[in-house]
Amino acid sequence: MPVKLAEYLFHRLRQLGIGSIHGVPGDFNLTLLDYVEPAGLRWVGNANELNAAYASDGYARIKGVGALITTFGVGELSAVNAIAGAYAERAPVVHIVGTPERALQDARKLIHHAFNDGEYRRFAQIHSHLTVAQTNLWDLSTCPEQIDEVLKQCLLHSRPVYIEVPVDLVDKEVCGERLATPIRLPETTQSAARESVLARVIERIYAARQPIIVVDGESRPLGILDDLQQLTQITDWPTWSTGFGKGLLNETLPNFHGIYRGSYDNTATQRFVTEADLVLCFGPHHSSSNTFNYSNIPKDEATIFFTDSAVKLGTETVDDTYHGTADCPFSDIPGKEAINQDRLWRLLANFLRPGDIVLGETGTAGFGVRDMALPIHARVFTHVTWLSIGYMLPAAQGAALAQEELVLADDYHGLKDARAILFIGDGSFQMTAQELATIIRHKLNVVVFLINNDGYTVERCIHGRHQGYNDVAAWRYLRAPGLFGAHDDTFTGSARTWEELQRVLDNDTVRDGTGLRMIEVFLDREDAPTGPLLGYLQSQREREA
Repeated sequence: MPVKLAEYLFHRLRQLGIGSIHGVPGDFNLTLLDYVEPAGLRWVGNANELNAAYASDGYARIKGVGALITTFGVGELSAVNAIAGAYAERAPVVHIVGTPERALQDARKLIHHAFNDGEYRRFAQIHSHLTVAQTNLWDLSTCPEQIDEVLKQCLLHSRPVYIEVPVDLVDKEVCGERLATPIRLPETTQSAARESVLARVIERIYAARQPIIVVDGESRPLGILDDLQQLTQITDWPTWSTGFGKGLLNETLPNFHGIYRGSYDNTATQRFVTEADLVLCFGPHHSSSNTFNYSNIPKDEATIFFTDSAVKLGTETVDDTYHGTADCPFSDIPGKEAINQDRLWRLLANFLRPGDIVLGETGTAGFGVRDMALPIHARVFTHVTWLSIGYMLPAAQGAALAQEELVLADDYHGLKDARAILFIGDGSFQMTAQELATIIRHKLNVVVFLINNDGYTVERCIHGRHQGYNDVAAWRYLRAPGLFGAHDDTFTGSARTWEELQRVLDNDTVRDGTGLRMIEVFLDREDAPTGPLLGYLQSQREREA
């Protein structure tokens, strides 16, 4: 049965579980967009392409895969930074680009949105470095197969892919027979060494006297989270995560001990991990920022690393090694004191409920949320390698959208009142503030905590403590919701002291309402979470010196 090319593409996205497509209209993708809503997909419509790609990344980390549509040249290049971040941190995003008609490309016509030199392939060449697979739809007889193969690679590697759709092909018919068969990943082929490797792993497990488990962030694209949850519960072995792995496991288990911070952790924890004779490390992501300057990477001789491509071979729970994230009640804090980050994050953990998605923007918020105790089924996003400030606001939009779709499909652990909760600094907010309008327009359930510490505090901790380049303009942040279209009754509030913060958090609308709520929390410009963060940042300063 013949179908139009756009119909084929969007039907495939629906089959993968995508319910919404982010992006920005442009003259080379407008006819393509005509087919989005008829295909049963929601068109989100973002403030710009960078935000659209950030939002697709956040959506993908919750839903399993995301998609955005941009126009040729100027549109796709605006999204490049976010696509690169999705590649670095393994978010499966399908980037669809509407390109000029084939006759113009063949004739090397000088057109707008290009370099005015007749070279049309440069943008695809750029994306070849940022995506795991690319395809240029050109021959109608092969388009369905091309689309299927690229989407398969997106799922297989959990990384972005790139699809070019010439405007003259959008409504042309292709064979739709392949749509009857859902895209399936290739079956895993067992190597000849599998049995011997498995035997060695089991032997090490039975011989271990002090085993531990470390769960890192690439366990998510590996698709092994349910298995890891069972493993940690059945073995009852002491278990840690990394910053990238936080929120992937049930953190309410008694054998879960938080994030392992390597040489920045307490002495008892360091000794316990170092003395472990077996470390099962799943989904390692050994970037400098995720490993505290490489100090939390377990020693090779005691560790078995489980990655997406190989197994690298290299019990008691000790309560006094638990450095975790116990809640801090307001009753322990003098109410009229100014708020500081030393206690803020453990106290804010009391606000969380099962299923919440917590997003901590790059900066002090990204470090602070790692100290929050998470209820069951809660998730945490922090940038750990790409560290592009401004990412988390549009990512919160994408994550909230994915969360809403799962709740409506009754596929969210039976939970109905979970929220997306964003913690973002004032400097980062100014990067992508327009995406607040998308959250408002789609009535998404998002609580924004704007951490106003008068500039780039995390940069001041590294260098330029009193330099003007770490300052930002003083916005009236709580007027932003009204500017971006929120109703007059949208909750906004602020807090400079602990008692003011308690009143805000106890507000029924903040706690149990829906839609956007925005709270501005004022902190000193040089205040940062104590402990591992300051140690890490100081070491960065020393390395630069």
